[in-house]
Amino acid sequence: MNDEQLQVWVEQISLHFFGRPFLHQVKFNPRLRTTGGRYFTKSHHIDISRKHYDHFGKEETEKIIKHELCHYHLHLLNKGYKHRDADFKQLLKKVGGSRYCRPLSEKHNQNVYRYQLKCLKCESTYLRKRKMDVSKYVCGKCKGKLKLIPLDYIHDS
Repeated sequence: MNDEQLQVWVEQISLHFFGRPFLHQVKFNPRLRTTGGRYFTKSHHIDISRKHYDHFGKEETEKIIKHELCHYHLHLLNKGYKHRDADFKQLLKKVGGSRYCRPLSEKHNQNVYRYQLKCLKCESTYLRKRKMDVSKYVCGKCKGKLKLIPLDYIHDS
């Protein structure tokens, strides 16, 4: 599906479920990962996650579109369009939109450690996600020198 087909699809969903036309632009955004879509209050445009569409398909993406259209229509009607507002919650339930989008994968929810710091004096170890300059730091327990050891991805469960 391309952006033009997405535009037509969103316009159809808007008319069918909300009884109001969608008069602005919608497009896929390949950078969206943690959120399924985004509504812009200034321009009234909507971005939809390309990754969610590819991974979960049309059914899940339709729920995301309904969620973003709730923001869109309520905002234009000067009603409560934010997640915490009763108007938003009621309309979302009425049209069958999703409150939260499904996570893309378990990998994003886990902490991935790439480095281990080892104290040369007391042999304490620390896990790190990012590389660091060990010459600027000392062990927090004994003030000994640290050694940086690259790892083959340790997952913190």
